Amino acid sequence: MPHLHRRSLFLTAGLGLIAAAPARAQEGPHRLPDLPYGLDANEAAIDARTMELHHGGHHRTYVRQLNSALEGHDTLARLPLEQLLTRIEQAPSDIRTKLRNNGGGHANHSMFWHIMGGDGEGPRGELRAAIDRDFGSMERFREQFEGTSSDVFGSGWAFVTVNREGALAITRRPNQDTPLMQDERVLMGNDLWEHAYYLRYQNRREEYIKSWWQVLHWGRIGARYAAAKSGRLGV
Repeated sequence: MPHLHRRSLFLTAGLGLIAAAPARAQEGPHRLPDLPYGLDANEAAIDARTMELHHGGHHRTYVRQLNSALEGHDTLARLPLEQLLTRIEQAPSDIRTKLRNNGGGHANHSMFWHIMGGDGEGPRGELRAAIDRDFGSMERFREQFEGTSSDVFGSGWAFVTVNREGALAITRRPNQDTPLMQDERVLMGNDLWEHAYYLRYQNRREEYIKSWWQVLHWGRIGARYAAAKSGRLGV
């Protein structure tokens, strides 16, 4: 058996248990989305085993626990996910934290899978013009986003938000919080929890942050930009 770092063994064992979660994740108003590509599509930055555990384990668990928290709350259960999150402070106090953690996790990961699976060639057209306008250049945009990603302490996310006028901004959130909770729309974001990268990168999070650009699907991100400007962007 090849030598594995003790931390890797721990994560693999733990994530394996999560991946074996029952199909009840599909029962309820919210569903685990299928990946729009194969597990190995992001190998330039994220290995297939991490994709399998991350999607089929962690994300599945968020969906299952979100549905469980919504049982008996029919009005909330009928809301689209983005509306549930923008109204999170109005949710009953006894389930608010569960909705925040698991609803946020569901939204963040649904976005995360969607914007990957590409070749990382870079944005074009209106989105590229917006990046140049708001950040000065693609290079400065990457530098600022990587800096914000590096500043996330512990578990969290780095995001690019977009408003109805098409203005872009970079922000970060702890845990599974999302800008949707402040009624902002997310153009793109990177998962900075250890489970997103540890099997390949261990403690080298900076390497993961820089590698991630190679698998972005800028066509899909550009479509999200257009949807945000037209008021049609959900999670």
